[in-house]
Amino acid sequence: MREVMARARFVRVSPLKARLVINEIRGKPVAEAERLLLFSPKKAARIIKKVLDSAVANAQHNFELDPDRLYVVKAYVDEGPRLKRLKPRAFGRADIIRRRLAHITVVVAEKEE
Repeated sequence: MREVMARARFVRVSPLKARLVINEIRGKPVAEAERLLLFSPKKAARIIKKVLDSAVANAQHNFELDPDRLYVVKAYVDEGPRLKRLKPRAFGRADIIRRRLAHITVVVAEKEE
């Protein structure tokens, strides 16, 4: 069984919010996963759909796998670095705003008969 991977790194979405979406597609056939992502209202769904499409294109182009028989083997979101920003507060103080980044990985494989 050949596994094909696609990864998007340093994506400007919170890893917690992205994990809510990625948990929905894990273990599903690619067609069903794409349908779920297409109609999801979450921001992370658009990004994850691009990564899934990239994994399917890699499988089709590099390994000549049939895209209709592919399913999502693994899908996970790792935490990336944080962008730190300062927000002015009262009495000359400052709060740190942490803008979180994520690394999104999707692995697809062909279903065995």
